[in-house]
Parts: sequence; structure tokens; C-alpha cells
Amino acid sequence: MYSDRVFQIALLISVITHGVILVQNSHLKLFATKKIEQKLEVSYIKNLQELKIEPIIAPPKKESFMKSSSKIMAQKSIPPPFIDKENIFRNSKEILSQKYTFNKPSFIKPDIIAIRKKITLPPIGLDKINNPTYISYYQIVREKIRRAAYQNYNRAEVGEEYLSFAILSDGSLKEVQLVQEKSSPSAYLREIALRSIKEASAFPNFPKELDYPQLSFNVVISFEIE
Repeated sequence: MYSDRVFQIALLISVITHGVILVQNSHLKLFATKKIEQKLEVSYIKNLQELKIEPIIAPPKKESFMKSSSKIMAQKSIPPPFIDKENIFRNSKEILSQKYTFNKPSFIKPDIIAIRKKITLPPIGLDKINNPTYISYYQIVREKIRRAAYQNYNRAEVGEEYLSFAILSDGSLKEVQLVQEKSSPSAYLREIALRSIKEASAFPNFPKELDYPQLSFNVVISFEIE
């Protein structure tokens, strides 16, 4: 019994409290109001000419820099001549010339002259020799002497030197002598001729067909300038 009475009292207090709250907040809308439907009226304009529509003007098209009609033409202008009023450069040249002196190098005159030389060894008495092996060996000897003489000859003196020499069977040079009465009086050419024969040796060994202990040869060394 006691519990039912407490429940009734609590329920009564709750009802009174909610009633007071509802009375104080009378602006609250307890019931949903009906929505008022508003009709929209759409009117169509039949005559479009009555509308004053301003035409849309497109912005002017920009021309490129290179294609524009008004191109900038650069004109070549010649700068005015420079006038050294204060003599700046002349003074600087005078200072340099006084400070530095340049000496022209002296060239040493060489002893050897660049010449177009020509050395020949014409054959002597081959028309009297019928041995082809001897003739072939003689040509080899003459060619070696000619090359040596070409390397040693470096002056402008010309002439002929007549020499006689003997070669052993192994190709070594036995003796050499200058025939003075048939040779040029130039001491330089004589020295070159003798030295060339000595530098050209040793010569090749004798072929088997030349079965001799030694052979004698005569040569004429001709020194010429072209």
C-alpha cells in the first residue's frame, strides 16, 4: 500500500512539472501546420524582337609580335669616330716603349745549304765484259756507293771523282785510291768520294759464279746540282 501511494505522488509531481513547462513555452508549435502550396506563373514572350538584347562584341584579336603590321625596324648606325683628346693611348705606348725593349733574335747561318743534289755513277768499261754475274754484282756495288755519297754531299761544289778499289770475296774492302789526273781538284769532293766508298762497305759476298779471291772495280762519282 505504501509503495502505491509513493508512485501516485511521484506521478502527480511529474504531471504538474510538465504542465508548468508547457504553459511557460506557449510559442512551441505542438501541431504540424499544413504547407501552403504556391503556384509559380511562367510567362513566355512570343516576340523576341521586343527584347532589347545587346550584341556581344568579341575582343580584338591580338597579332603576334613578328606578324604585326607595325614592326620595329632596327637601323644600323655607325658609331662616331673616337677622338683621343687627352692622348691616353699615345702616352701609354710611350711608357711601354720606354719600359720594354725588344731585341730581334739573330739567326745562326748554317754550314749546310739546302740544295737539290744529284749523284750519279756512270758505268765504266761494261761493254768489254761479257759476264752477266759480274755486271750484276758491279751494279750492286755502285748503288751502295751512290747512296753513301748522296748522304755525305751537302755543298754546292760540282765535279767528278775517279776511284779504283778492290773487294775481297767476303765483301770487305781491301784498298781504295783516287786517280788524281782524272778527278776534280776539289778537296771537298775527293774527301766525300773516298769516305763514301769506305762507308758503303762491307759489300755482299761474291756469287758462286765469281770464284775469285778478290775483284777490282773502277767508279766515277759525279756530283751535280739541279
